[in-house]
Amino acid sequence: MTVHSQGAATSAPQDAPPPSAGPGSPPPRPSGSARPSPRGGRKSLPSGWLPYALVAPAVLSIAGLLLYPLGKNVLLSFQQVNKIELIQRKAPFIGLDNYTGLLGDAKFWTVVVRSFAFTAVNVALIMLLGSLIGILLNRLGKKMRLVLSMALVMAWAMPIVASVTVFQWLFDEQFGVANWVMRTLGFSGYDQHNWFETGFSTMVIIMILLVWGSVPFVALNMYAGLTTVGAELYEAAKMDGANGWQTFWKIVFPNLRPFFLVTTFLEVIWIFKAFTQVYAMRAGGPDRASETLPVFAYIEGQSQQHYGLAAAISVLTILMLVVVMSFYFRLILKQEDEQ
Repeated sequence: MTVHSQGAATSAPQDAPPPSAGPGSPPPRPSGSARPSPRGGRKSLPSGWLPYALVAPAVLSIAGLLLYPLGKNVLLSFQQVNKIELIQRKAPFIGLDNYTGLLGDAKFWTVVVRSFAFTAVNVALIMLLGSLIGILLNRLGKKMRLVLSMALVMAWAMPIVASVTVFQWLFDEQFGVANWVMRTLGFSGYDQHNWFETGFSTMVIIMILLVWGSVPFVALNMYAGLTTVGAELYEAAKMDGANGWQTFWKIVFPNLRPFFLVTTFLEVIWIFKAFTQVYAMRAGGPDRASETLPVFAYIEGQSQQHYGLAAAISVLTILMLVVVMSFYFRLILKQEDEQ
């Protein structure tokens, strides 16, 4: 840059050579060359066949452990495999006879309605109680929060068969705690009351067991989600005069909507496919009045030895669950598009 006598400055020509560097300075970098990435910067992801080669073992393992048995089960559903065919080692194809027989059976539809109603009531109670306990965890002090969290984890970690045994003892007709509590409260007729006398009462006890074992998962996740909601939002709602319900509905729920969607989705799958709790409690009794679809398929296959029919029941169960979950997937994808 040159300065005229009047004080105005003019730029040097664009092609002027740069000032000479010192003897120890690095050579100048050509104009337009890219600046090298800083040390420790993010590297580009591998491309080509390498990512597929890395995930291939996992995909092949899943295909071998899940897809192959599923394919064999679908094939079995089109065959007649009863006790006689099992002894004779024959499996004649009968087309859609297993499916048409099931769809025309009133008992099958009774089990279907019972399974969906059982799932809906359980999931509603689990999400309600789990959310309330999660909010309670967020408002407790450090010591009480630790005690309640440990109690929830212990209930969640208890083995299923052990928890079923405890509930069988609680509702035992001779030495059960439930009958003792009812007699202590002054109710008559509970000297040796059989809580498993009807299918409905048996389902209620199984429902209590499932809710007790599933609430900790929702409560702990709810508490973890509440810790991500900023305190300034609660303060703003308090200044606006919002009560507890308004604060939850206008602040907590919108911020934790993905949590509610995903957790409800997982609980629907967990409750709908619950087998051990239902079967271990009373094996679907009394008189098969507490059977859900997984237990119904197991009893038809193992107890009645109608293996082809049991395979058809399991395939229909999977299809029903996929149809129900497809609507839920649409809600989750819609939620992701809105964000």
